[in-house]
Amino acid sequence: MTEALAGQDGALRCPWALSTEDYVAYHDEEWGRPVHGDDVLYERLCLEAFQSGLSWITILRRREGFRAAFAGFEIAKVATFTDADKERLLLDPGIIRNRAKIEATVANARVLADWAPGELDELIWSFAPALATRPVPKRLAEVPAVTDESTALSKALKKRGIRFVGPTTAYALMQACGLVDDHLADCAFRSAP
Repeated sequence: MTEALAGQDGALRCPWALSTEDYVAYHDEEWGRPVHGDDVLYERLCLEAFQSGLSWITILRRREGFRAAFAGFEIAKVATFTDADKERLLLDPGIIRNRAKIEATVANARVLADWAPGELDELIWSFAPALATRPVPKRLAEVPAVTDESTALSKALKKRGIRFVGPTTAYALMQACGLVDDHLADCAFRSAP
């Protein structure tokens, strides 16, 4: 199961996408598609941080709960969360109740609230490698977990005060937001070159 496989509809997909309908929809409609906008990139950054150490399906199935709990991931709103809000979040069964990740989500919003509009988008996208220079993966084993660009993005975000964003989390963000296209070569949902 390392090369693109046919789904129930006959379309070839990355093998990881075939285990649940949630994954199929995410793979086909979102993963690897360009994402822009500070709030939506903040959401993706937060969700990737919450995913750390867990399966992505765990986060994907709770995404609406996360959105409700974190004010739609509007940076300006989350930046105003109080200690009482954090305690409320620790009791919310609709999210992953991890104190360190909740603290980082609120702290990151406070940092980002001081940035100029578009600054997060510009910073993240400045680390997108030239797609033409990247080898197209044919098998899952050829998809990296960390790259030089994700390491540099992680360092840049940390230098600016963003927490819970190591090189692996940064690379998952790059994959999810279309900075890289890691759909396998035969995947029907790979972007045209």
